[in-house]
Amino acid sequence: MPKIPEKTLEDLEYKDVLHQCAAFAITPLGKAEILALKPQTDSEHVLTTLERTSEYRASFDNENRIPNHGFEDTAPYFQLLKIENSVLELEAFRILARATETTNTLLAFLKKFKTYYPSLFLLTADLEEENEIKLAVDRVIDRFGEVRNDASEALFQIRKQMQQLRGKISSSFNKALSHYSGADYLDDIRESVVDNRRVLAVKAMHRRKVKGAILGSSKTGSIVFIEPEATHIQTRELNNLTFEEGEEIKKILSQLTDLFRPYLPYFKLQHAFLVEMDVIYSKARYAQEIEGVLPKIDQEERVVSFKKAYHPLLLQAHKLENKVTHPQDITLDTEHRIIVISGPNAGGKSITLKTVGLLQLMLQSGLLIPVHERSKATLFSQVLTDIGDNQSIENHLSTYSYRLKNMKQFLKKCDASTLFLIDEFGTGSDPELGGALAEVILEDFYERNAYGLITTHYSNLKALANELPAMTNANMQFNNQTLEPVFRLIMGEAGSSFTFEVAQKNGLPFNLINRAKKKIERGKVRFDATIAKLQKERATMMKIEKSLKAQEIKIKGESEKMENLNAKLKAKLSGYQELFDHNQRMIVLGNKLNEAAERFFTSNKKRPLVAELLRLVETENAKRKRKSAAVAKKEREEKKKLDAQVKKELVQVRKERKKEKKQPQQPEKPKPIIAVGDQVRLYDGRAVGTIDAIEKQKAIVNYGAFTTQVNLDLLTLVKTAKKSK
Repeated sequence: MPKIPEKTLEDLEYKDVLHQCAAFAITPLGKAEILALKPQTDSEHVLTTLERTSEYRASFDNENRIPNHGFEDTAPYFQLLKIENSVLELEAFRILARATETTNTLLAFLKKFKTYYPSLFLLTADLEEENEIKLAVDRVIDRFGEVRNDASEALFQIRKQMQQLRGKISSSFNKALSHYSGADYLDDIRESVVDNRRVLAVKAMHRRKVKGAILGSSKTGSIVFIEPEATHIQTRELNNLTFEEGEEIKKILSQLTDLFRPYLPYFKLQHAFLVEMDVIYSKARYAQEIEGVLPKIDQEERVVSFKKAYHPLLLQAHKLENKVTHPQDITLDTEHRIIVISGPNAGGKSITLKTVGLLQLMLQSGLLIPVHERSKATLFSQVLTDIGDNQSIENHLSTYSYRLKNMKQFLKKCDASTLFLIDEFGTGSDPELGGALAEVILEDFYERNAYGLITTHYSNLKALANELPAMTNANMQFNNQTLEPVFRLIMGEAGSSFTFEVAQKNGLPFNLINRAKKKIERGKVRFDATIAKLQKERATMMKIEKSLKAQEIKIKGESEKMENLNAKLKAKLSGYQELFDHNQRMIVLGNKLNEAAERFFTSNKKRPLVAELLRLVETENAKRKRKSAAVAKKEREEKKKLDAQVKKELVQVRKERKKEKKQPQQPEKPKPIIAVGDQVRLYDGRAVGTIDAIEKQKAIVNYGAFTTQVNLDLLTLVKTAKKSK
């Protein structure tokens, strides 16, 4: 499997990204693993790693957060467990038990939420929850890290005897202290401690009068420290018991080590699992920091489409300085495998190259990248770079010689699964000769179906990109007014270098610029000027497009508002219609009751009245549907709410009518008086006729070919008979 060259990692500052990522690891082992990462070319391994990082990244934003995975290094104990009759230290058992407990927690969590984290769950395939290790340690070691008294029967008896003996030592010492104090043999301080043993502070002149073992004296020699004889004998017994205790503890720990020894393969798997979890965690935290996502990766489609892509190192640096970072959009596919980027210096061409290359290396290392979520990517077996001034002082090579040597390596390795990135392609030699050599090398890369980006100022390379179907030009947009970079890549057209414009802005004398223009071919100047003009037109078009898009968004928003308003009005009308229908039924029912009441009032017969009432009730009940109490209650509340709304709106309508009545009405304009002989036409017509006669608000209108009778209200005056005269 081919490896990504070290030179590529250096050119693209890959290790700086690793250092930023490693800062999020919570263990030294995880940090070391991150710093040792290399981009991989095995697509299955890379995809699995990316999915795990993406799943861990998603856990930060949901309620099912992955438990803490912190642990201490257990690897040093593996070698000891291989050696027969070796004994682990007390702390080693506690570290192994804590690591096992952490592993068990993670295993239980990932098993429970395997539908959320399927790729992370696969990490646990070779591991099972192990409860015996923690129980075995708890049986021997207490929560303070000491061997328990009941770890064995022998240890229990030894410590019991030691406790009793310590009581006797205290009692015998206090007795001697009381006795010799009364005899005035002791110094004012009376007692002290030597080698963790209580001693009497005896005046030197009385040392022979006190029975016991001399353990030392003061610096001046005026005080002698003596352990009373009875206490001394008992202390020797305690020392013997302490030795026995140590031997018994060694025996217990040896047995516990023998119990742990068969678990060595498990401890190794556990260690690898916890280190991997820390690596994935640090990748996920770094992704959270740079807002990294997992783009769609398709090895068959072979598309690199980075939308709103950021250079991660530049992004972090600008965050600290509160600067704006400009994203880039760039696409490489089967129809545009090679992009030739041109434009002025300091316009962002090199950053675009480095952004694409670094994001590719990050992806192939299992790191999420700062791009739009709809971006696409593919994996390459080779990523080759030639970026920057690489003079080789050690080998006495010039920049051009070094670059030619580098191109030789490119030509050896370049194939259909290669991504090449070349900055300032062809520079370092005579422009015409170097440009020609660069052109044939680029043609060779093209024929090998490689993917790549190059930056150049050479016109022949720009022309080649226009001629070959799977190669395209691009330029870094430049503000032609301020002559400052916009940091936006424009696909499909070559860029002007703005050589003379930039020179003029930087204060170069105008006469020198004119002389320079005269010294070069007129065609070259015209070509460069044409490109500059196209770029200006493109900038104008983009402004217009942006304005149109803004208007479209605004209109779309207004349309949505109108649709929502229309839906609300329809719902309100539907409710009002239901209320109206209900009220109409109530009016009809009320009229029928009124008629029955009138008949009863006339006849005073109860039976027909009761029969009529029962008939009305049965008729109404036949129309009703049985409903639950909850549904009926809900309908009553809705009707009550609708009634209140109608009343509120009626109040508003009545107020507005009162205002209209109070406002003085403007007098209507007097209608012109129509007389015989006037020319008139109908309000909604075009034909003009003359009035022959007027009778009872009706006029006989003569249209020449025919006459007709029309109401005066329907006619409008065109010309009076007087004016016609």
